[in-house]
Parts: sequence; structure tokens; C-alpha cells
Amino acid sequence: MQRRKFGREFKIEAVRLIRERGVSVAQAARDLDVHETMLHRWVRQAAADPQHAFPGQGQMKPEQIEIDRLRKEVARLKAER
Repeated sequence: MQRRKFGREFKIEAVRLIRERGVSVAQAARDLDVHETMLHRWVRQAAADPQHAFPGQGQMKPEQIEIDRLRKEVARLKAER
């Protein structure tokens, strides 16, 4: 069985349903056919960094881009030694 993938807009609307409309996570999970654990994770991610929550496929958060750049630089410097 293949994993289901949820887009950014779906996740934002799911979080909005819980936070703004006061729907319980359990009820939202039933309505949206999503596991409660997933909804809890989305709510935490949205609360931690609303602007960069749910970056989507192929899009990294700014911090992850910097980490990737630094790893490449470390590898390059090790190769020069």
C-alpha cells in the first residue's frame, strides 16, 4: 500500500479547522480521513514556524538550505586536505 501525500493547502486547512473553528483533533481526523497523530504533528509544525510550515516537495526550509550548503563546504574542504 502506498503512502498518501497531503499538499500544503490541505494541511493548512486541516490546522485551521482545529485551531480556528474549534473542531477536536479526533473529529477532524474522522472527517478528513487522516490519522490523529498526523494532525497533531501538523498543528505543532504550524505553531512552531507558521511562515515555513509545510514547505512541500523539493522545497527546503531556510535552515535546511544553510545546513546543506555547510555540509557541501565541509566535504570540499576535507577533499582539499
